Amino acid sequence: MATTTHHSAPAFRRLGRTGPTVSSPGLGCMGLSGTYGPTDDDESVRVVHAYLDGGGTLLDTGDFYGVGHNEQLIGRALAGRDRDDAVLSVKFGARLDPGSPMPSGSDGRPAAVRTALTYSLRRLGTDHVDIYRLARLDPDVPIEETVGAMAELVEQGHIRHIGLSEVSAETIRRAAAVAPISDVQLEYSLLTRDIEREILPTCRELGISVTAYGVLAKGLIGGTSDLGPRAIFPRLQGANLEHNTALIEPLQEIAEAKGGTLAQLAIAWVAARGEDIVPVVGARRVPQVESMLGSNALILGADDLARIDELVPAGAARGTRYPEFAMADLDSER
Repeated sequence: MATTTHHSAPAFRRLGRTGPTVSSPGLGCMGLSGTYGPTDDDESVRVVHAYLDGGGTLLDTGDFYGVGHNEQLIGRALAGRDRDDAVLSVKFGARLDPGSPMPSGSDGRPAAVRTALTYSLRRLGTDHVDIYRLARLDPDVPIEETVGAMAELVEQGHIRHIGLSEVSAETIRRAAAVAPISDVQLEYSLLTRDIEREILPTCRELGISVTAYGVLAKGLIGGTSDLGPRAIFPRLQGANLEHNTALIEPLQEIAEAKGGTLAQLAIAWVAARGEDIVPVVGARRVPQVESMLGSNALILGADDLARIDELVPAGAARGTRYPEFAMADLDSER
């Protein structure tokens, strides 16, 4: 993500009717644990500090990011700071196998929920997680059982709020009938708008926010041409890549007219879709943090949004957002 001269404090939005107030955009921390290429822990800590010092609060992680490394890194970055300066959003439940970087399923059993949280609290160096969410629905465990276990942990003070991730409208309704849900984490960007059909309206009906990841389309928007590990994604392959790149190129002119970058425009577009949507953006270097925070300086009016819709209509992207084997694990795609 290119840098910009804009310096802007984050905006703040409440997650759902019952959730915490968080900064927008949030900081996605997965890339700090080598997911998209080599990282340096000292620089990664500086990234987290730059985000917090810039007024950001929402740190998004998962216990399987770097097999626990990401949580340890965040714990290190928060050491000596006021714990209340950060809102920790943690995903859990991914089954892992030695020697394989990809999850091999999901574990939403109540006992697994408690065990996973216990390890996360130790790695993060805290006594509570602000938002806890199952990364992918476990098809073998009713969502009511998983959310019920999380509700018990809320009562005990170990987690503050319950979130969901990549689930269908039906699953959201079932979960919300058990306990208050603050937000659902979903992929949402200029190139990924499937949630607008059923999932987003359901969230709005129930007073649940969306924390949107993949805002920069896995780096396709405003990223580098060196794909590296990102080449696994079908949208970044062959003819799909050519089509999708051409699709977003005309947006550069709008971004420049606003005095920002293409990446900032993409973040601002997601934020402009509603006060109940919070973009979560990954960063691996300090200038990227400054750029993402600067996206709040780009104000998109109705005419801007209409023009963007005209250039990049919903459903215009080619290729699935994950490889076939990973798409099969997404309850949100059913």
